[in-house]
Amino acid sequence: MIKKFLKYVEITTKITSVFAFIMIISYLYAIGQPINWPLTILFFSSMFLFDLTTTAINNYMDSKSNDQELQFPRPVALFIIYLIFIISAGLGIWLALLTDVVVLLIGGLCFLCGVFYTYGPIPISRQPLGEIFSGIFYGLLIPFLLLYINMPSGTYLTLDLSLQTLIIKLQIPQLLTIILLSVAPVCATANIMLANNICDLEKDIQVKRFTLPFYIGKKALYLFAALYYTAYFSSVLLVVFKILSPLYLLSLLTFPLVQKNIAVFYRKQDKETTFVMSVKNYILLMSGNSIIIFVCGLVDRLF
Repeated sequence: MIKKFLKYVEITTKITSVFAFIMIISYLYAIGQPINWPLTILFFSSMFLFDLTTTAINNYMDSKSNDQELQFPRPVALFIIYLIFIISAGLGIWLALLTDVVVLLIGGLCFLCGVFYTYGPIPISRQPLGEIFSGIFYGLLIPFLLLYINMPSGTYLTLDLSLQTLIIKLQIPQLLTIILLSVAPVCATANIMLANNICDLEKDIQVKRFTLPFYIGKKALYLFAALYYTAYFSSVLLVVFKILSPLYLLSLLTFPLVQKNIAVFYRKQDKETTFVMSVKNYILLMSGNSIIIFVCGLVDRLF
């Protein structure tokens, strides 16, 4: 039963949420910011369970159009979706009650995007928007929410909401820091989706799923490489703008391995053999960044 559940929610694909989480924990350590573990664990639990929910919805909906066999009878599969959705939503609401309306609004937006990614009359997954949405929601909003609940109030923004007015004050330098930190997870996450859509292009067309590679053709491969190069360029900018110490440039050491995997995918785009290059690159990029950020903080403490 447990093995069937883990396969149904594709537990092995959850690196996109876990690694973004780990990277920000490393960053909080590096800047010496105490971590609010009760809120952080609550956030992670809600985030992770909802990630499982979106995958389950995706598999459930796909089984209607491509004869995909589910691990459970359809009523049971649907019950599982409702159950983990309710638990994750409940944890998210609890987190919002312990924090503020910003967490409620952004968390609610994440939930809406996750549900309508594969559900509804025009699911996001059937449009050329999957890479953008997956990159932003996994690579940017997860880091933002995790930082927001751990940093002092007003660090990034303040929101004053009433029946008559809505006042938002943005702290631009701090928000730019989040954006630069998020470039790598955004790009690496988007590339997993892009590689998947490139490999599935012909099959997707048969079920009337017109993803980004359908519209841009071979340029999708150029985009695949460009996103990784952008991620590494952002690492340099993090040092240039003194957000992280020069030691962070050691994260560039993973570039040759990433470039090698790019070359493999360029030669052949196949779901069974080369799609995994995008996953390997994600792990290389994100684990390298997370470890070096942690090392930066460790060195600062020792010296």
